[in-house]
Amino acid sequence: MLELNGKWALVTGAARGIGRLAAQTLADHGCNLILLSRDTAHTAEFAKSLPVEVREIACELSDLSAVERAAADIDALNVPVDILLNNAGMQIAYRTDYWATPADDYEISFRINTVAPMMLCYHFIPKMIARGFGRVVNTTSGIALEPEQAGYSASKAALNKVSIDLGSKLKGTGVAINLTDPGWCRTDLGGPHAPNAPESAIPGVVVGAFIEQPVSGRIFTAQDFCGMTLEAAVRRAETIPCDAYGA
Repeated sequence: MLELNGKWALVTGAARGIGRLAAQTLADHGCNLILLSRDTAHTAEFAKSLPVEVREIACELSDLSAVERAAADIDALNVPVDILLNNAGMQIAYRTDYWATPADDYEISFRINTVAPMMLCYHFIPKMIARGFGRVVNTTSGIALEPEQAGYSASKAALNKVSIDLGSKLKGTGVAINLTDPGWCRTDLGGPHAPNAPESAIPGVVVGAFIEQPVSGRIFTAQDFCGMTLEAAVRRAETIPCDAYGA
């Protein structure tokens, strides 16, 4: 398992839910944090409680110009982004009458769930390559066969595609990009009737940050790691084959 003590991680959607839990786990292992949320007021108390160096950045991910500004603000911190956890996402609606799904469901979902995280990937991964180290984990979803959630599921499927494709260019760079599926959890996104507590997604949503060999293109299903120690979860994650790129 990688030693991340003193490394810097950028965690989006860090104010609550799974993003906050992921950030806490990284901090517990000595990783300094850049917490990104809509408003730094949402992360202020959490930041004070953490035993590591913390910076806070405000960004509305639906505003792509704001994403560009946030990336520039992070550059201005003069700390290396070694780990990128694109955790933030939006479930725009559940359309019982899916035949009436509006085009906006797709446009908004893709902006937040696909374009914004990939903008951060495109900005920070080249810097990781230049330093010879980096771990990127993009949060996806296992939703399938539900046209009621078409905008959300399509945007996550697109995130899978571009993340895996980008990973094909990273061999030998020391950088890896993988995906994690937290499962259906009782968060603001998942709603109160979801079967899983947010805590069940830990350590699965962060194993991609701790894998020692920089292998890209895998999807880590967080519920498969529920109840495991981080060390055991990482050992298991490192045995999961990557079939995305052939031999």
